[in-house]
Parts: sequence; structure tokens; C-alpha cells
Amino acid sequence: MQLFYNPALTETTEHFLFPKEESKHIVKVLRKQTGDIMHITNGRGWLFTAEITIPNLKSCEAVIIGKELKPQPNYNLHLAVAPTKMNDRYEWFLEKATEIGIQSITPIICDHSERKVIKAERFEKILQSAMKQSLSCYLPSLHPAESFKSFVGKQQHGDLFIAHCEETDKKSLKNEIQTKTDITVLIGPEGDFSTSEIKLAIENGFKPVALGNTRLRTETAAIVACHSVAFSNEI
Repeated sequence: MQLFYNPALTETTEHFLFPKEESKHIVKVLRKQTGDIMHITNGRGWLFTAEITIPNLKSCEAVIIGKELKPQPNYNLHLAVAPTKMNDRYEWFLEKATEIGIQSITPIICDHSERKVIKAERFEKILQSAMKQSLSCYLPSLHPAESFKSFVGKQQHGDLFIAHCEETDKKSLKNEIQTKTDITVLIGPEGDFSTSEIKLAIENGFKPVALGNTRLRTETAAIVACHSVAFSNEI
């Protein structure tokens, strides 16, 4: 099954037009014709089955012939991850986390961050592409980048964790995960969180955790945290 994304669709939509770029791809590349069936999600859980009525290169028209609301995951994972020095590493994290299962992502700017500007529009496209590739009907929320201090100072819900590399008393994340709940995990930049950031996070209710016995890159640590939470909720 090939999945398309159209955020404008709702459960009451009866027919719609694909945008020009997708229309060209559907008609010219995929060679879809009148009567062919398509699958589309709006990124909010709905899976629509549509039938092409007018295979126009500039504005392909389709009618909805079926719809299904997919169940939401029984947990809510929010990863706050510092941007990596190399953009492609962060983009890799976004793609793989979407495939594994994540609900929210916030880029956080830390004391040791070498990159302080992100490309939100490009990141959004990567999330959309990964959602379609993995046949998920839920698009993760990408929040605006903000400072570490600002993020940890906000009122948070559920279980809060900060994964860092300092030699202090830490629990293993896999042993701390509670299923069917809200979870927020902080992942630092190359060079880790500063000592003052770790202290501030703990003062705001974040529990220090380890992700294993080896030192992980930022994007690897984020994926390990993501998979640990997803896997725990599948058992």
C-alpha cells in the first residue's frame, strides 16, 4: 500500500483535489487512472480510501469511498533533543523516530550546542515522508526550537527524564519506563548537557537516567530512548 498525506481532509470530506505536485506524480509517475484506488491520511489518525475520478496532471480529483480512524498509541512520548552539528544526523533521528513511534519533538538549544538554528520546514517534510513510508496515520508534532532553560521551566506532565553522561547516580531508562503514560526525555548535544543544566532539570522534576553502558551520539541516544519506550509499550 502507498500512503499519501493531506492535512486538509476530515471525517466529513467527500471529495477533494490533490495539489499540483502530487497530481503530477500520481498521474505521470504512478500512472493512476480513473477508478484507481488511493490511500490517504490527514496525519491525525484517519485513513481514507479514495477513488480517482479525474486523473488531471495539474489537479487530480478523487472521491472518498471509505474511512477508518486508527487507534492511537497507548503512550505519549515527547523527546526534547538538542540539534546536532551536522544536520543530516538530526534528520536521520527524525525519520527513524517517526518510523518507530513518537508523538512530539522539541529541538532544545543547550549550553554546549554548536548548532542553534534549525530548518523547521525541511524537518516537517522529513516527518511527513517517514510517516507515509511507515504507513502510520499519526504525524509527530514538531515544536519550535527553544532554550533548555525555557523548556525545563515549563509545567510538564507524566514521567520526566534527562539522559546525560556525567558519572553520577543514574537509573537505567528501560527500568524506569512506566507503560501507558506520558513520557518526556531530554537528550543533549555533542559535549553533553552542562552541569548547571543537569542540576536545573533535576530541580524541575527530571530524573537522571542512563541509556546503556557506552557513550552514544545525540541522534543514537534519541533513537535508543524512543525504541525503549515504544518496545516497553508493545509488551
